[in-house]
Amino acid sequence: MLIVESVQALREVIIPIQGQNEAINFVPTMGNLHQGHIALVDEAKKIPGKTIVSIFVNPMQFNDQSDLAKYPRTMDADIEKLQAANTDILFAPNIAEIYGPEGLDGQTKISVPDISENLEGASRPGHFDGVATVVAKLFNLVQPQNAIFGEKDFQQLAVIRKMVENLNFPVDIISHPTIRESDGLAMSSRNGYLNTEQRAVAPNLYKSLQMMQKQIESSSEPFLTIQQNAMAWLNSKGMETDYLFIADARTLQQAERGKENLVILGAAYLGKTRLIDNIPLG
Repeated sequence: MLIVESVQALREVIIPIQGQNEAINFVPTMGNLHQGHIALVDEAKKIPGKTIVSIFVNPMQFNDQSDLAKYPRTMDADIEKLQAANTDILFAPNIAEIYGPEGLDGQTKISVPDISENLEGASRPGHFDGVATVVAKLFNLVQPQNAIFGEKDFQQLAVIRKMVENLNFPVDIISHPTIRESDGLAMSSRNGYLNTEQRAVAPNLYKSLQMMQKQIESSSEPFLTIQQNAMAWLNSKGMETDYLFIADARTLQQAERGKENLVILGAAYLGKTRLIDNIPLG
């Protein structure tokens, strides 16, 4: 696996790939890799061409600087996992390489309207502007034909799809289903923040989504009632619910009975750790 840390070195690597008309299949990450990330790499490896993975902890998408400071950096372990997955190229830039000498304050930012504003967008102001901006930058640098994202961050995936559509990026966005632990908990770097007691409680977020799915499919209850009942149940299990929400999978607005292509989204706190999950329907 080739490791490049600068924009100039990345360009020197990409030019020969493009000259040979090989596709570039891209997996952007913030590191602290787990099996969910490796599943994205494996998906990229199925497509003919070169697989490039980036590791960059993006400060622009953190509205809480203490959250940024404690975000786990595990580069040595990440490199071992990527090598084992037969990754072709790792792009691991520092902040100056991505945001230049002006830093964050002097940056042009991308804001994807509507779809960025509720759910995670409401709880984490500015988060999706940071996501959209860094992904656009990485697409311009890596110049992939395909980019692979996990469905666990469903709203992020929807934001990126809309950005790609609106800005005419020549990139196919490929999604991969959420990878889960044996007890159903969605794999996430943030799971490492949970203590033993909290880890035992955490799968209840996914269970609440499963309960909602069953009610949607087997009852005529209004969606708002299903959401409220599930929130009460999840809170009773020791989690602090931010939202449980049944949405149109494209717009992420509140869905109604009779609509197709839905997604159930949830977010809840365990102590100071914020967990998210979802179940796509239809």
